[in-house]
Formats: sequence, structure tokens, C-alpha cells
Amino acid sequence: MADDLFKALADPTRRTILDELTEKSGQTLFEICSRLSMKHQLGISRQAVSQHLAVLEAAGLVETRREGRYKFHELNTAPLRQIVERWLVADTSGPKESTP
Repeated sequence: MADDLFKALADPTRRTILDELTEKSGQTLFEICSRLSMKHQLGISRQAVSQHLAVLEAAGLVETRREGRYKFHELNTAPLRQIVERWLVADTSGPKESTP
């Protein structure tokens, strides 16, 4: 799972998609494409955005739900928390003294 997560995060376009989903979760493909085009000046096709979303979904960073003919994309930060917790070391040394 960590390999899929790092692969997904390695691409700047996918990180931009995650930024957009952080700002407004629950977007359709059309909304994501529009925001990438207008806000980030990315000339990217719907098919390419759809492929990026598939990689993000495989990594667990994006979850989808259908309502009628619309598919909404939601950000899922749980895989990121798992990575942070994997290498996070608790500081047990106590308070640090500052030197003047």
C-alpha cells in the first residue's frame, strides 16, 4: 500500500488534484477539470484527469460515491495518517532547555 501511496504523491498533477479536493471535497470530474484549467492553467484532458483520479483511488487517497449519473470524488486522508504514524517517534526526552 505504501508503494501505491508514494507513486500517487510523486506526480505534481495528482498533488494539485488533492489540493483541490482539500479545498472542496465531493467534486465531479467536470468540476475538477474546470478547476485545474481555470485556477492552475493546466491544459489536461478529462481522460488524463480520470486516469490520475484512478491512481489516487487505488492508493486510497480518493473515494468515490455515485448519485444518479454523477460520480463524486472525496478526499481520504487516512492513508497519509498511516504513513506519518509509521515513522513518527514519540519524543520521550522531556522538555528541552534553550541555551542563551
